[in-house]
Amino acid sequence: MGFNLPKKVQILGEDIQSDQLKYHQKRVLVSKEFTFDSAHHLHCYEGKCQNMHGHTYKLQVIMSGTTDHRGITIDFTDIKRITKQHVIERLDHQYLNEILPLMNTTAENMVVWIYEQLQAALLEEGLFPTVALEEIRLWETPTSYAAVTRTLMEEQC
Repeated sequence: MGFNLPKKVQILGEDIQSDQLKYHQKRVLVSKEFTFDSAHHLHCYEGKCQNMHGHTYKLQVIMSGTTDHRGITIDFTDIKRITKQHVIERLDHQYLNEILPLMNTTAENMVVWIYEQLQAALLEEGLFPTVALEEIRLWETPTSYAAVTRTLMEEQC
């Protein structure tokens, strides 16, 4: 079993036309994952987490939208730039109890704060409502995460 080299590299304007780049009109989900390291402790909690400790958090950002004329919903580099600027750079290698607003620094509280930061950034950059923030997942450990969805964030209490 060998590797097949292409006979010809596809050339825009010759082999494929600009109006063929967008294949469909469907909304699609796009996702990017990040990691960051932070320390925190929990209040009103009996157990190991009442003491200061650290995590390597994993963050998954899921957005949706229709594709543009190129067939792209939002460039993955834009998701990376926005998330790094508004979340990762603020939390990485920090003491969360000092950096975040006054709250118990649980994954459940943090995931809502992260959603709010990213939603504000999408609005600020004029990407929303073309691109919508659908879900944020924040893992504290490889097997434990908290998540919030757009539907949950839009629910009235």
